[in-house]
Amino acid sequence: MRLALTFTALALGLTACASAPDGHDSSLSSTEQLTPGKSGRTTTREYRDTTALNQVKRVYLHPTKLATGKTTRYALKDNEKALVLTEVEAQLCFELAERYEMVSDRSQSDAEVHSAVTWFEPTGTAGSGAAAVANFFIPGPLGIRLPGSLGGLGAEAEMKVKERQVAAIVWARQAQALGTDSPSLSRLGDALQFAEPFGDDAARVMSPEPLPPSRSYTSTTDPCAAYGGRINETGFIIDRVTGLYVPATRPQKTPEKAPGNIPEAQQD
Repeated sequence: MRLALTFTALALGLTACASAPDGHDSSLSSTEQLTPGKSGRTTTREYRDTTALNQVKRVYLHPTKLATGKTTRYALKDNEKALVLTEVEAQLCFELAERYEMVSDRSQSDAEVHSAVTWFEPTGTAGSGAAAVANFFIPGPLGIRLPGSLGGLGAEAEMKVKERQVAAIVWARQAQALGTDSPSLSRLGDALQFAEPFGDDAARVMSPEPLPPSRSYTSTTDPCAAYGGRINETGFIIDRVTGLYVPATRPQKTPEKAPGNIPEAQQD
């Protein structure tokens, strides 16, 4: 218990110490119309043209890329790049498919979505393991993370209609010393678990108003089936038992093959 209380004091003292980078070289076609969105654990700059979004029905999703430039920042090993890019792309597909028909032929789409990872901070695995032990002894909804174990993810995406930007988001999130971010024994733990909230926010910005009925799919009609399951059941169980986040294992998608073009999507 003494160790757990010590970890809590460290977390409270260092909660505001780590932060995502303020700027980067963007892969977006334009950043001039972006305005501040969320702030706090997640920081965003956003733009959306709701009139144009209301005309979009079919979407083509390009493969997620790594942004390059003097101010981009990521400590990714070669064998880790594909894992992060695939997870970001998968989460975008899962969220967009609830709102639009996803197609694999660009010529059949009303809009195209481009995305990029702009920043990556690895998760400190030793500190995460120690935090998981401490969290076991501390009841309550908030967990603690040790300094040096706080990873993060920066990403951006835009939707274009005939080369005109109709929605865009620049997004960054750093794990917090005190909060609900699960520790992980994977260097990619924070980046991979933050891919889902990025997909949520990107799809929110790219959604028409009012929202259409959410699309639902079976295993044979899911346009995002190439990415594997939408729910990481094994990771969910381990997280509940140990407090550790376990990344989903996803098949590596052929780069030139986009998701979508599976009909029979059912409306709820």
